[in-house]
Amino acid sequence: MPGIVGLITKKPREEAERELHRMIAVMCHETFYVANTWTDDSLGIYAGSVARKGSFAEGMPLQSERGDVVLAFSGEEFPGPATKSQLLERGHAFKKAGPAYLVHLAEEQRNFLAGLNGRFHGLLVDRRHESAMLFNDRYGMERLYYHEAKDTFYFAAEAKAILAVLPELRRLNSQSLGEFISCGAVLDNRTLFEGISILPPASTWTFSNKSLQKKGVYFLPKEWEDQEALGEKEFYQEFRKVFKENLPRYFINNEPLAMSLTGGLDTRMIMAWQRSEPGSLPCYTFGSMFRENCDVKIAKRVAKACRQPFQEITAGEEFLSHFTHYAERAVYLTDGCIDLSRSPDLYINEKARQIAPVRMTGNYGGEVLRRVRTFKPSKPLARLYSPEIVSCVDQASETFTNLASGHPVSFAVFKQCPWNHYGVLALEQSQLALRSPFLDNDLVKTVFRAPMSVLSGNEASLQLIADGNPDLLRIPTDRGLLGDRGRLTQAAHHSFHEFQFKAEYAYDMGMPQWLSRVDNAISSLHLERLFLGRHKVFHFRVWYRDVLANYVREILLDPRSLSRPYIERRSLVAIVNGHLKGVRNYTQEIHKLLAIEILQRQLLENPLLGAHSRLPRTAAPMKAVG
Repeated sequence: MPGIVGLITKKPREEAERELHRMIAVMCHETFYVANTWTDDSLGIYAGSVARKGSFAEGMPLQSERGDVVLAFSGEEFPGPATKSQLLERGHAFKKAGPAYLVHLAEEQRNFLAGLNGRFHGLLVDRRHESAMLFNDRYGMERLYYHEAKDTFYFAAEAKAILAVLPELRRLNSQSLGEFISCGAVLDNRTLFEGISILPPASTWTFSNKSLQKKGVYFLPKEWEDQEALGEKEFYQEFRKVFKENLPRYFINNEPLAMSLTGGLDTRMIMAWQRSEPGSLPCYTFGSMFRENCDVKIAKRVAKACRQPFQEITAGEEFLSHFTHYAERAVYLTDGCIDLSRSPDLYINEKARQIAPVRMTGNYGGEVLRRVRTFKPSKPLARLYSPEIVSCVDQASETFTNLASGHPVSFAVFKQCPWNHYGVLALEQSQLALRSPFLDNDLVKTVFRAPMSVLSGNEASLQLIADGNPDLLRIPTDRGLLGDRGRLTQAAHHSFHEFQFKAEYAYDMGMPQWLSRVDNAISSLHLERLFLGRHKVFHFRVWYRDVLANYVREILLDPRSLSRPYIERRSLVAIVNGHLKGVRNYTQEIHKLLAIEILQRQLLENPLLGAHSRLPRTAAPMKAVG
């Protein structure tokens, strides 16, 4: 995904600039990206940035009027209404739109990061004190990878940029691989790559004399955890006030914006309070190739009730015909942070970009407001992985248990979101800017004051919808909540939707092995038509078995795949053959096995990684700052 990249080093300028150009070229994935590079020889800084054309972070770096403070910023920041006006009153000149105000905040306020609101990372150069600082947002969502070498500190928004110039790091970390297999994500700010780590949330890492001097933070979760708890009524009033006041800032932009609707509560809350002019807010929903699913049916009604245009985006035959491209590119773009179950997200976000380059979502609402957990440890099939990896999988379960202790909101926003959700976010943001009001600093801070009873139910979310737009209460959710039915009828409706949801899961990726054999025996009846596409968008069990069977076979039964030291060959062969024959269901295992093998080939064994990359035509030449 777009971001900053560079090195702080004592190396000769020529060598440092050569490495920087290779690093930044590796990150220039799309024709609508722009890139800039700049240097400060006196501080040993060689840096650059990649951004989407027209995005908030285009045109880096920023400089103060005197040129002694330089800021490279990636991501987005959503300030309060007084922030820019106060700077203008103090005589600073900048355009009202865009990020230019940030460098003035950095110039004037020593702790300016504590006041920023959004997902971001950046590099601040202060020539007055001959120092520099790497930083990121308090959740760690705008990821920044780093490697500490003897005479150089490397940093990049993508791990592959570091791998391109340091081939000795192209090795899988066994502990991290075990965590990915068990939890679907690497834990505790590690990565899949030996020697490459992730900048922790709310970091302020200071450099001088061309080397790292101090690893600091500007925020600790304890600051929010130690707030005084509110009663249920008091909490709701404060939550409603913060949501109402802060939501509009997420809709301010120079770029076109569209609403990504679902059938759930979180996007409904946004639509209840965002009173856009009729016809001014394009809405869309991701649909199934088999039928009009619940999300589409409900979102269409929500958009109509709010008098906004609506369309459906489907990952169907076109996506499947180009599956090799999307699968392998998805793993490459995210540095292996997703398995193949999320590869269609690249396709549908390409389509979403054609509607608008900014996508508003309800992401993280369930995690923040209702204690939704989207990942947990699981054991792989017996004898699929080597004993060493199995040991690492067991260790991952213990690590997860320790990390999951403590305040549930802290786990959600400071661990689950930056570790488990990052891969999909990186994939989405390779195409467009993704926004959500549910990681707003004021809102999350307020949720920390909620009584635990509120965080275990839907009452606050339902009340917020009722207060914002009671008409939207008449439209049921994808799980059968709301609607204008009587209590008993609504309970039955909810139970029916829950049954459909679980039945589709059981017929798709969660199909028990005994049922796979039965389904195969009566395959001529095509029972999948009864179940698939009612709630889910992607249908990989049948896709792997049928239309993608050749791809699965060619990749996983290739001699290279079968010879991996972490794989048990006989088990891998049995898994592939069993699933492709339709007598077994190994969808989840194939997701991870394909992702790991693609990662191995594209990022670890590719001798040409970055060798033939070229900066886009819009890239600026190397320039000095100051």
